[in-house]
Amino acid sequence: MSLADQRKDYSLAGLSEKDAARDPFRQFEKWFQEAEAAKIHEPNAAVLATASKDGRPSARMMLLKGIDGRGFVFYTNYRSRKGMELESNPHVSFMFPWVALERQVIIEGTVTKVTREESEAYFHIRPRASQLAAWASSQSAIISGRGVLEDAMKAAEKKYDGVDAPLPPHWGGFRIIPETVEFWQGRRSRLHDRLRYRREAGGSWVIERLSP
Repeated sequence: MSLADQRKDYSLAGLSEKDAARDPFRQFEKWFQEAEAAKIHEPNAAVLATASKDGRPSARMMLLKGIDGRGFVFYTNYRSRKGMELESNPHVSFMFPWVALERQVIIEGTVTKVTREESEAYFHIRPRASQLAAWASSQSAIISGRGVLEDAMKAAEKKYDGVDAPLPPHWGGFRIIPETVEFWQGRRSRLHDRLRYRREAGGSWVIERLSP
């Protein structure tokens, strides 16, 4: 196995306080648009890190499906490992690895479930196959083979043949309410730019520069 070239330096861009937006949501939207313009594959893909009640961590890739001034939204099976962990320990980290732009964004905060109406609205714009899969998959449960999953999908297709599949009671969204949002930009000599937005008690944001 060969390792990445250790001589690589980072020189695409910089990040200064004077150029940063006043709040992390605007800054995120700016960088997200630049990731889209750069044709980053699935720029909304992020690593979601959760932990069990006793602190055992786990991580997986997720897709961001919404952002506004309240937070960052993703959807999942509430009975999955992450769903169960979030139920007992709402603290999360959400990291966007935009490697091609020498950037990453790290969001830390707590989650709350979105309203049932929000989950309904999103569920019904998903592809039909994805809607049925939400019924067919007992996410994170041990199964004896792929045939179990395929049989469950066929059963869902039969049950909802000719009608709209309803939103499963065990499926919906979480909103990450950020406490900090860090924007990391690679720089030469590993002297990277790290600007962290931290929410103060009154709800306003303070920008802090972190040493690389």
